[in-house]
Amino acid sequence: MTWDFRTFQTKPRIRPFLQSRLGTSKITSLSLNDSTVQLERPYPDLAWVQALFTFEAAAGKASGVVRLVPVLTSNGRLEWKAHTVLTNLEGLRGFPEKIGSLRDQLPNHGKWLEKRRREIEFLDEEPKVIIVGAGQSGLEIAARLKYLDVPALVVERHPRIGHNWRTRYEALCLHDSVWYDHMPYIPFPPSWPVYTPAMKLADWLESYAHSLELNVWTSSDIARAEQDETTKKWTITIRRGEAGQERTFTVDHLVCALGIGGGFPRMPVYAGMEQFSGRIIHSAHHKTARDHIGKKVVVVGSCTSAHDICAEHAEQGIDVTMVQRSPTYIMSTKEGIPRLLAIYSENGPPTDVADRINASYPNPLMKLMHQRLVKDIAEADKDILQGLERVGFKLGWGEDGSGFLYLAWKKAGGYYLDVGASQMIIDGKIKLKNDSLIDHFTETGISFQDGSELKCDVVIFATGYDQPRDAVIRLLGGKFSDKVKPIWGLNDEGEFNGNWRDLGVPNLWYMIGNLALCRFHSKHLAMQIKALQEGVWDGSRYTA
Repeated sequence: MTWDFRTFQTKPRIRPFLQSRLGTSKITSLSLNDSTVQLERPYPDLAWVQALFTFEAAAGKASGVVRLVPVLTSNGRLEWKAHTVLTNLEGLRGFPEKIGSLRDQLPNHGKWLEKRRREIEFLDEEPKVIIVGAGQSGLEIAARLKYLDVPALVVERHPRIGHNWRTRYEALCLHDSVWYDHMPYIPFPPSWPVYTPAMKLADWLESYAHSLELNVWTSSDIARAEQDETTKKWTITIRRGEAGQERTFTVDHLVCALGIGGGFPRMPVYAGMEQFSGRIIHSAHHKTARDHIGKKVVVVGSCTSAHDICAEHAEQGIDVTMVQRSPTYIMSTKEGIPRLLAIYSENGPPTDVADRINASYPNPLMKLMHQRLVKDIAEADKDILQGLERVGFKLGWGEDGSGFLYLAWKKAGGYYLDVGASQMIIDGKIKLKNDSLIDHFTETGISFQDGSELKCDVVIFATGYDQPRDAVIRLLGGKFSDKVKPIWGLNDEGEFNGNWRDLGVPNLWYMIGNLALCRFHSKHLAMQIKALQEGVWDGSRYTA
């Protein structure tokens, strides 16, 4: 209805939206899915009736989720009124995905290999879209576009798909569950572990691209990217391989799938670092704790990577100290994930249904719900949390006590989903230093503002990555710095900035997110591109 991601609250905002868009949206064939109607009561003082529905709109097939709450009227009667209503475009009218009964029906005898070679090299047609980055973000938007008949080329600077997952530190493992992480078209098999090791995910991404026949050029980068001011098309020169052979395409759309900061580490600078006789690295460049056996290691940071790396060193018997600079939200995956992501489970609804229900909670409402859930999780985790407090670990609780969600959505950091490192801190296997901030480096270690010194041989900064917007500017050049909108974080409506939507530059897009966000929103981005390509949408959005 808006061709955007919007949240409207209060009658003064909802009424003009409906007056403006109901007529042009041409909603018909509204159908309630009776089997989904259910009373839910998450807490004794909270109750609602939830139901899923479908409808037809001018743009195509759509779905929705409605939640009704009991309201006491002035005459003392209870009335059920809509508290939240989600509408979601599922498919473009006249342009269905080429899957299921629309898949290729013809046998292929001895022609497939040559056909794929020509497709990958774009010998018979040119791409309409270039996607920069072959992580989950780039591959999932490429898959969505492929099955909407939009030729796309994925450009990956590393030699293999999944490089960033494959070459990070050995201990890296996803802390959200397999049911939350499925990818479009090919879900993980039923034998897949609940928590995916990074290297296993890297191999999966590679097989995913091959199985779906996505066109990916590895060991390639963008040499030049220019946009025509009149046509808004992109002329992009790609440099391939060690020989640096170049090829130039003129395409309609450029999708940046560069992750948080394009993998560009955020590295603090302190006086005296050049005098330090040991080794200083960012967590992005750390591979294995075995490189540091027999040394004293300091890890600066207290979020996910810092905990993982500290635990890895402790397991090797290495003297490791965590330098905590600010409070950190801690919850265990055992107690937290089943509560926060209860709808994604072994016996939960199909993933696409779970996605709609999950999306039907606006982030501001989710924040309020999580303020309660955080207390429930903390009670379940009280032994760990009390143990951390005893040893002086500084606990944070997120924005207004909302825990993990808003920290992830706004900062992409500030938390650790505990899988064992917290107990190592409690037991002293991971030492803790957080009573003073770093002042400068010395030849033998780190000096703090209170005059204390921590002697060490290796310092690993687990201090996160650059802003996504900065990655776009590095790719395209400073002339776009005044045009590109913020990416990631939440706006005043509680919706994401920049992701999967208008970025301030026509036909420039940013695909980003964890596996779940990419699964759900890759479809939205692909439909926007397809609608523009087919001329069924002029790019205008509801902006009031």
